Amino acid sequence: MSIWRRKPLQTLLAEATESEKSLKRTLTAWSLVALGIGAIIGAGLFVRTATAAANNAGPSVTIGFIVAAIGCALAGLCYAELSSSIPISGSAYTYTYATMGEFLAWIIGWDLILEYAVGAATVGIAWSEYLNNLLVSVLHTDPIPYALSHSPFQVSATGEHGLINLPALFIVAIISLLLIKGTQESAFVNGLIVIVKVAIVILIIVIGWQFINPVNHEHYIPAPATYVDDAGVDHSFGGIAGILGAAGTVFFAFIGFDAVSTAAQETKNPKKDMPIGILGSLAICTVLYILFAHVLTGVATVEDFRTTGKEASVAFAINKYMAGYGWLGNFVTIAILAGFSSVILVMLLGQSRVFYAMGKDGLLPSFFSHLHPKFQTPYKANLVILVIVGLFAAFIPGDIVGDMTSIGTLFAFILVCISVIVLRKTEPNMVREFKTPLVPLVPLLGVAVCLAMIYGLGWLNWLRLIGWMAIGVIIYFAYGSRNSVLGKK
Repeated sequence: MSIWRRKPLQTLLAEATESEKSLKRTLTAWSLVALGIGAIIGAGLFVRTATAAANNAGPSVTIGFIVAAIGCALAGLCYAELSSSIPISGSAYTYTYATMGEFLAWIIGWDLILEYAVGAATVGIAWSEYLNNLLVSVLHTDPIPYALSHSPFQVSATGEHGLINLPALFIVAIISLLLIKGTQESAFVNGLIVIVKVAIVILIIVIGWQFINPVNHEHYIPAPATYVDDAGVDHSFGGIAGILGAAGTVFFAFIGFDAVSTAAQETKNPKKDMPIGILGSLAICTVLYILFAHVLTGVATVEDFRTTGKEASVAFAINKYMAGYGWLGNFVTIAILAGFSSVILVMLLGQSRVFYAMGKDGLLPSFFSHLHPKFQTPYKANLVILVIVGLFAAFIPGDIVGDMTSIGTLFAFILVCISVIVLRKTEPNMVREFKTPLVPLVPLLGVAVCLAMIYGLGWLNWLRLIGWMAIGVIIYFAYGSRNSVLGKK
């Protein structure tokens, strides 16, 4: 038995051409760009921006966005080459299986749970926070009781303990059922939400610019210091360390463009459309992010983000500092709720496609690859993911799962960059509709920037990643290696 056995490229490409058992090809380049924007603009922008400003960088969170964007762009070029050349569900998992062998493919598949499933839970928790903000600030009703909208590990300022986050569990369940109904229907709903999200971000930038207080940007890169948050965790604040920490934190805001690659097998013309979807969504969002972060940190103070602003920081900043624009704060809350829904949709889509691919390969039970007889979607995978994500969303605090998502994604990006280099050596004659420029320089730079952001996330998150991977290794040797379809052949 070899844990380094590789899935032949010819087998992967043959799977892409299957018609009877294949997923439906319904997505266009615009659908992919919309899916990417739908996943990218969400909790990362509206929640993690304020978190990074409070804990790490202050106004220089904009530089953190630039560092994160560079890392994503370098990895995105690698994703574009692989997804257009190997148009198969599974994203980084599939690429690793073809280049570096089954064991590392399993590791990356297990790691992608951190990105998609745990990421969806993170956004579900943020959705719950903004729902309470909607009830109190917009509808002027009582919020959902603290015990029913927070995890058991959270305690309110008044000493009330959380029990279960029911709103987060609810939205995850609704989106999962929509995905079972069909990818095309899900993409249509996502497209409508994307239009609203982009419009609200542009509104905040344009209107908020006139409310920027120059005093808030006076010390754009704060002097290096240590900040201890409410949970007693130390953060490097200010200086280069603070910017790298902010980059690792706001990196969560970019997660999503790579989820586009998981839909390669459902794209009408993946060789042309995948690079457009991945790089197009990334470029649009990067520009919006930098402008948005500049406005938000100029309107409100770092102390606001550390105290009363917290998760609903955008609506808070508008209501406190932008007199006469209370309607915008209300509109933001409603739009953000819709926006978070589309992020959850794309992340759950990505996770179900990774499980679908792993089920077909025998590394997970085969029922993960079963398609619905009518809707042609991996409905059993969606139902299992509903349970997994629902448990995370209902019982784990958002800041913990958010950082786990970021470090898991960075690790996935590193393996994708390495895959491009390996595949250029092992399959030099493979048809590549899109080629990553300056190989191996671009992939190696991608690895370096991602490692720098992992460093910025701190040792506690390194330990969480190592622990998660250790569990994955045990499951692989207990089940995956013994049931591998490739191994049996």
